[in-house]
Amino acid sequence: MADGLSARPPRVGLLATCLVDLFRPSIGFAAAKLLEDAGCEVIVPPQTCCGQPAFNSGDRTTARDLALQVMDAFSGCDYIVAPSGSCGGMIAKHYPDLFDEPLLISRARTFAAKTHELVSFLTDVLGVTTVDAQFDRKVTYHDACAGLRELGVKSQPRRLLETVRGLELVEMAESDVCCGFGGTFAAKYGEISDAIVSKKTAHISASGAPVLLAGDLGCLMNMAGKLSRQGSSIEVRHVAEVLAGLTDTPPIGAPREAGR
Repeated sequence: MADGLSARPPRVGLLATCLVDLFRPSIGFAAAKLLEDAGCEVIVPPQTCCGQPAFNSGDRTTARDLALQVMDAFSGCDYIVAPSGSCGGMIAKHYPDLFDEPLLISRARTFAAKTHELVSFLTDVLGVTTVDAQFDRKVTYHDACAGLRELGVKSQPRRLLETVRGLELVEMAESDVCCGFGGTFAAKYGEISDAIVSKKTAHISASGAPVLLAGDLGCLMNMAGKLSRQGSSIEVRHVAEVLAGLTDTPPIGAPREAGR
């Protein structure tokens, strides 16, 4: 834990992410619960997009403007944590490259160093080794590209899932291969994306697990959509929901109840 934080709980700013805010708020609540259970003071400041879509599309001006807004919003935090390797990776790996001015470069580097993906923050920074949750299901796990390749998230979720009572983890083939989402990639190259996700869902189904978990909502929505179109009954959930014991919500991609 960072110097000077031993006298009080670490103040963690939760970067909820656009997709979680708009499509799956339960992931944000699960993330907050996990952080609070680990002894953190969690704050959720007014926030905007991290800038990744603009950055990936070559619009560095917009990405820079959004980065400045994010850094301002979370300026009072000891750490910034996102339930997404994609958004976490954007900040931790790319924010310093958005600026030319020495003072802003220094600020972005300091901010990037304080930014983490949720599960890796719990295990690698806070030293969390167990969670108090139960999920009596067999699950398989997809390693989302950004979390794995930019932030090194692979063993961390598996270690915590091992402590969930009743859960059995079954590894699928090629768990670390892209699901075909890639943000704007799926929109620009639909046929290629569909071929990639079709191979991924074949591996998911072959695992025999009735539940799919991952750490990035974009990937989960992509795979849930394909599984639904294939008529599959496999449930799709964010790993934080299972680790926090908040699994009373419908799976990702499930039809909404009438009137909701």
